[in-house]
Amino acid sequence: SHVFMGPQEQNNLQLEVLAALPQEVEFLSSSVAQLKVVQTKYVEAKDCLAVLHKSNEGKDLLVPLTSSMYVPGKLLDVGRVLLDVGTGYYVEKSADDARDFFKRKIDFLTKQMEKIQPALQEKHAMKQAVVEMMSQKIQQLSALGATQAVTTKA
Repeated sequence: SHVFMGPQEQNNLQLEVLAALPQEVEFLSSSVAQLKVVQTKYVEAKDCLAVLHKSNEGKDLLVPLTSSMYVPGKLLDVGRVLLDVGTGYYVEKSADDARDFFKRKIDFLTKQMEKIQPALQEKHAMKQAVVEMMSQKIQQLSALGATQAVTTKA
């Protein structure tokens, strides 16, 4: 059993698709942006591990209490770090294990973004196709209206 749509149903379906696409594009774009923010934090944390070498042990440093407030401190142990693994839990790891942890997180987030990108491009292409189709129909209707107006005057 086949269901046939008339021109009006097709137009309504295209309008529904066109109305939904910007929301889907916005959601996917927002998801990519959020993943990028988290990934950047992991990259920065991984880069900070570069200061953990013996020559820096015992050196003075500033410990951030907030993003704009620091207290003086000393770098006592360059071999071990505490990692925030979420929901208030911290895990002690060696600097090398921390590097591996951040690398895995960065790779995972990169793969997630790579999965979303094709869907985002597809939604952009669909939106463009529907806009072009609707534009053609508007031109056809305008041309038909102009032809009818000329015929009526004659």
